[in-house]
Parts: sequence; structure tokens; C-alpha cells
Amino acid sequence: MACAGSAVVGTGFIGPVHIEALRRLGRSIIGVLGSTAEKSRRAAQSLGIERGYATFEELLADPDVRVVHLASPNRLHYDQCKQALTAGKHVICEKPLAMNVKESAELVALARQRGLVAAVCYNVRFYPLCLEAREWIASGRLGEIHHVTGSYVQDWLLHDTDFNWRVLPEEGGELRAIADIGTHWLDLIQSITGLHVTAVCADLKTVWPTRRRPKGSVETFQSKATAPADLVDVAIATEDYGSVLLHFDREARGCFSVSQVCAGRKNCLRFEIAGSTASLAWNSERPDELWIGERDRPNELLIRDPALLHPAARAHANYPGGHNEGFPDTFKQLFRSIYDYIDRGDFQADTPFPTFADGHREIVLCDAILQSQRTRGWVNVPL
Repeated sequence: MACAGSAVVGTGFIGPVHIEALRRLGRSIIGVLGSTAEKSRRAAQSLGIERGYATFEELLADPDVRVVHLASPNRLHYDQCKQALTAGKHVICEKPLAMNVKESAELVALARQRGLVAAVCYNVRFYPLCLEAREWIASGRLGEIHHVTGSYVQDWLLHDTDFNWRVLPEEGGELRAIADIGTHWLDLIQSITGLHVTAVCADLKTVWPTRRRPKGSVETFQSKATAPADLVDVAIATEDYGSVLLHFDREARGCFSVSQVCAGRKNCLRFEIAGSTASLAWNSERPDELWIGERDRPNELLIRDPALLHPAARAHANYPGGHNEGFPDTFKQLFRSIYDYIDRGDFQADTPFPTFADGHREIVLCDAILQSQRTRGWVNVPL
């Protein structure tokens, strides 16, 4: 029997992405919650959803809601996760799971105690060719992993007049580019390779120590033409750019860079994994291509086609070769994995999706990266 309906918290950029993905899966969306009762009402009306809740407490009291999606600002995640789990709801939370390690560890323990499904939206895992890369490595086709390199770069905060709540530490956390997009890269690489980061050495830079804030709010990825008289100077401490050297277990090495001030790069995640027998490379702006590097034979380019993929990757590739699957599809596939797991009802089984434990691990990594930046040296990461 399919699980009962869901409710989505958040009406900005990512909340409607959740709603669209759930609809494509045929899942029942009971209601939506914005930052005010009026925003909830307007969102419900514009999105064609039955209920717009006035408060989070009203949402949690709704017996028709079994799964709560949290696409709210970072600072709200801990309290909302805790309340939802306590109310007996399964939770799917956008990253970061919480604002610090103490909070995230508490949520991991609470989810385990309550016996509920608790997932974090590291959706990039669910590009079919990322799943295919994972199968290649698990089967030994790359041999021993020597090193991993890559980046995640954007340009939506390039100008000093670009402003969003994410740049403020009290709203988004002490780390920004690393926590916002770097954790996607770190989660993806550890998921694909099966390796764990054991030590980090970071170099971070705030390109704009002062940004000019519009008097109104600006949604993520939205620009806003504002007259100079409507701008207010705000001191910024969070990083626009960062590079991190990595040590993995099994003696592998790596490095990656993040930037939200890289002109022309709208949302580009790249990785290259070098093994002892072959290499793999992938770019999210060309998501249907997996480059295969060889030493003693011609290189290859695998174009996403379900007929050519390992069964575990094929299960998350719904269109024939030549019909591109991209960002919105990753949420559909992530939610399919979670909801199918809920439907099966065996919560002791291995989870095929990122859990609160994975979300906690990313916050541990962020803490180590921040400590490395402050001490200007290597910091060990507990496994």
C-alpha cells in the first residue's frame, strides 16, 4: 500500500522543486507551508494544493500528512526536524541538516529512537551516470583509487549587489559556499567511491567583505534590479570561494574547489576519479555523458542509455538514450527511492538514499574545514 500524503515546508526556490517531483511520482501532496499564513495560502492556490497551513504546528497536527519535506531556511532545520520526528512524521530535509554538530547528532539519535525514515536531499547522487560510476568502482573496474579532483562553481553571487539570506552566518551558518554546494560534492564523491574523508586542509576567501543589500528580500538564484538609494551596506564573513585538499581512507588523495562568484558558471559540478586501471570524469552541465579514461586503449564516452547501464543505475534512468535527464529528475529519483522504502515498511533494511547520518557527517566535515581555515593547517576528521 502506498504511503500517506506529504506536506512541503518552504515556498522559495527549492520547495516547488519538491512539489513538482512528488507530482511526477504520483504522490499525494496534502499541503504547503510558507513563512506566513498568507504566503501559504498564495502558494497553495498557485500550485494547486488543497491546504495552505497557517503554522508548522497545524501541519504536524494534520493526520493525512505522513511525510514532511523541509525546504525552509537552514536555521530552522533542527527545530523543524525535531518537531516532525517527535510528531511521528517521516522527514526529508534539505541540507544542511542542522547548524552545528551537536544538533545534527541529536537528530540522528532521535530518528533512530523513533524508528522513522529521515533523509537529507543530496539529490546529485541520483544522476544516472553518477550511479553508474558508483557501480564501476564497486565492481573494481577502476582498480585502486589514487586520487579525486573536482569543483562546484556558480555565478549567482558574483556582484557586490547580489544578496541572499545565505550570505549571513546567523541565517545559513558560518560556512556558505562550502556548506551550500561543497557538501554536495563531498557527499557525491564519498557515495560514488565508498571512500571517507579523513583529513582536510582548507583555503577560503570572502571576495566581497561588504555586500550591498536591497531593502527587500531576494530569493535564491534570483537577481533584482535595485536603485542605489535602495541598497544598504552589510559586512560579510562567509566565504565566496574555497579550495580544500583531502585525505581519504585507503591512502587516496583529493582536492576540490567551490565558488559562487565564477562568471558564466550557473551550476556546474565536476569530478575526475583516477584509478589504477581507468579514470572516470563527469560534469553536471553535460549530465548524460560519462568520460572513461584509458592508458592502453582509446578513451570512451558513455552516453546515458538505460540499455547500457548497470541495473542499479538503470532503475533511475526513465528516458531512452538521447532524451536528457537533468536536475529536476534527480529529485524525482531521490524521492522515488525514499518513498518506495517507506512503502516497503522494513526500516531495518539498508537505505539506498542519503540519511540523517550522512547529513551529520557533512556537518562534521564542515567543522573540520572551518577549523583548518582558522588554524591554517591540516585537521583530522573522525570516521
